[in-house]
Amino acid sequence: MRPKHSWKTIPENWECLGLSTPGTMIDLYIALKPYRENALVDALNEVSDPGHPRYGAHLSREQVADIVAPHPDTVQLVHSWLEHHRVTSSSVSVTHGGSFLTVTGVSVSKANDLLGASYQLYTHTKTNETIIRTLGYSLPVVLHGHVQTVAPTTFFSSPVTQWLTPLKRSDVAAVRPGKSPSGRPVTMPLNRRTTDVTPAFLRWLYSTFAYVPSAMDRNVVGVTGYSGEYPSPADLNSYMRKYRPDGTDATFTLALVGGGFDPNNPGREANVNLQLTEGMTYPTPHIFYSTPSSNGDSYLAWLGYVLSQEYLPQTISTSYGAIERLYPMEYASQLCLLFAQLGARGASVLFASGDSGVGEGGCETNDGTVRFAPLFPATCPYVTAVGGTTSFMPEVAASLSGGGFSEYFLRPPYQQQAVSTFLNDLGGQYYGLYNPVGRGIPDIAAQAMTIPFFYKGQETYGKGTGCSTPIVAGIISLLNDHRLSQGKHPLGFLNPWLYDGGLKGFNDIVSGSNPGCNTDGFSAIVGWDPVTGLGTPDFEQLMYILDLGSSNPPE
Repeated sequence: MRPKHSWKTIPENWECLGLSTPGTMIDLYIALKPYRENALVDALNEVSDPGHPRYGAHLSREQVADIVAPHPDTVQLVHSWLEHHRVTSSSVSVTHGGSFLTVTGVSVSKANDLLGASYQLYTHTKTNETIIRTLGYSLPVVLHGHVQTVAPTTFFSSPVTQWLTPLKRSDVAAVRPGKSPSGRPVTMPLNRRTTDVTPAFLRWLYSTFAYVPSAMDRNVVGVTGYSGEYPSPADLNSYMRKYRPDGTDATFTLALVGGGFDPNNPGREANVNLQLTEGMTYPTPHIFYSTPSSNGDSYLAWLGYVLSQEYLPQTISTSYGAIERLYPMEYASQLCLLFAQLGARGASVLFASGDSGVGEGGCETNDGTVRFAPLFPATCPYVTAVGGTTSFMPEVAASLSGGGFSEYFLRPPYQQQAVSTFLNDLGGQYYGLYNPVGRGIPDIAAQAMTIPFFYKGQETYGKGTGCSTPIVAGIISLLNDHRLSQGKHPLGFLNPWLYDGGLKGFNDIVSGSNPGCNTDGFSAIVGWDPVTGLGTPDFEQLMYILDLGSSNPPE
């Protein structure tokens, strides 16, 4: 046996409760290294690059499974190892697009033997969440070249919602009738500083007011929920009745990924996420994925479910994340490749960039050094990270907008020019606090403050990139609707196009900053910045760019 990963101390904000109850069962996820190591990323880049002949030729579920398949020797070795420990073959299945083996119903004592681990109960000191984890685990030496990671093992953090509810409604302007850029009536604010971010305001601000979806038989929005959250149909009806009266019949499909459903006990995050996407895209069909909080792994549970489906939503919005360094690096890398599978199959996957600027608190690492703390999965180079703005005419960066540079993932080619320009302007400021060759986040942004929504029959307000992400997802879904209605392929993985042809379809945000880690954070400047990315979307400009294949839309 040789160690695979371990922590020197219990991760921050967790306490050990001791051994779990004898006979406690868990499911183990074993990530197998693919036979063709770079084939998935190569395929993703080809089908996502507008300049490549294969652009838009997204892969099927079966084609992805073939690309990520492990070598036969890998499968044989892992099965031999499991058989040696008397793990029955009936409990082992191939999952996650062919890249994982899932072993169901493993006793904690058996897992300890398999992995040279010491599973115990841990509780989070702030949320009281209780999980079964180990501070370290090992694998037979012969398996290190074949197994990428095993979960749940040393990953302690759970997906954290990236939105905040203000304690009170304040500094909100009155409104008056006005007209959108297309000339249609819309509610507009009396002043330019702040206003309720209603669907009418958003549709005016981001130029979607005149667009009517028409590909409802082909286009779907997916919204993910973790920690056992799900939305309320009654609250959705109240929201639409007030803010989209043409959409009072809006509904959604609920996909229960191992959880239950009580419409009288919805989640705030689930409600605001679904209400925002419905408000932007009605009557586009929606599917909400409800994944329970458990001793397993929420991301892996959801990814295992969705990758097994023959058809995927064209746009998927996720308002969750956690500090990147809380994830073991090999584990984060494997999750990132699963998100790459979604992109290769034609899904645009969006994640919130975070609500603590460059980092919450003092940002001390376990060894006592200070580093900015970006969020994963937003730092994965195969998803689109969404930051936050506020005000309008012009919009400015919301101070909470998460942004920075990955410690794990190198800057991808599509981002080289934009990020290098920012770093040259930054100079030596914050030297040593971030990774200058890391993937930069966010990619784009949208309104993140004063967001009204309904919860248990009452209207309340939220803020955060967990709100801006479903807003952007709604706009991307409308672009997908437009393309599908013309018989074209969906956008899929967005970033190669965003940083190239799509550049001029964004409103550059040039003021504001994202303080954190006891610093002033980064500043929004001309061009890309780690506060608002490329800026906020202009739907009409982006649609024009896509229609003509041009990067020079009309002024």
